[in-house]
Amino acid sequence: MVEQSQQAGHYETKQLASRIPLLSWSHRARFALARRLVAPYAGRRLLDYGCGDGAFLSAVRDLFPDAVGTGTDANELADCRKRYAATGLRFVLTAELAPVEHAGAYDVVTCMEVLEHCVGGVVDAVLAELARLVSPSGLVVISVPIEIGPSLIAKQIIRKIAGLRIYDYKLNERYSVGELWRMLTARETTAIERPVYLSAGGGFHGHKGFNWRAMRRRIRQTLAVQRTMFSPLGFPGGFASSQAWFLCRRLPQA
Repeated sequence: MVEQSQQAGHYETKQLASRIPLLSWSHRARFALARRLVAPYAGRRLLDYGCGDGAFLSAVRDLFPDAVGTGTDANELADCRKRYAATGLRFVLTAELAPVEHAGAYDVVTCMEVLEHCVGGVVDAVLAELARLVSPSGLVVISVPIEIGPSLIAKQIIRKIAGLRIYDYKLNERYSVGELWRMLTARETTAIERPVYLSAGGGFHGHKGFNWRAMRRRIRQTLAVQRTMFSPLGFPGGFASSQAWFLCRRLPQA
């Protein structure tokens, strides 16, 4: 069970407490799985890379009371510090993790729903940071959305419905017939053009054209992917789920 903070952030409000039950169930299941994956490391050092509004750290603060969240949005991090001032949680800019003392300092590093939004070489830079920050025997937990196969059709329908009821879902990326077919039948080498959107922090991708199989192949260039999992339904092997998970370790030293 995911416990919401007294002053919920934007993710908690929009997703975990969504007025659309299917959305709320899916995202709560994601947090529940993440909690189970990191629980064996309770009491050790946890870093949430791309922590957003701090919702996940709030959900595991009983296990990791002095965990660290990091991101690139100074205003969002300032809001996290304000809302979680009474806890031991800390929030820092990713640039603050550059000093050598952070290298290998974290026993578990989570990076959830981040990589799909990274443009160009930012993906490889983030993966290199995850590998640098995790301890030699530590665990890196990565989750990304499933935007290929039957899940894509289901998500597009849900997004359309959500867009009618929730303002933040008004942007529903459209696919041509050809693009949709390619993503429905996608293999790890399948790619379509991904739109780039601009924000104060720079360019970012939405979900259109994201291929979790291709991302797993890319992750394997930097980290050892020891296990792939899916949520909220694990048994269909990603064909009827919303997220793919990669449990990773540092690559063996040459």
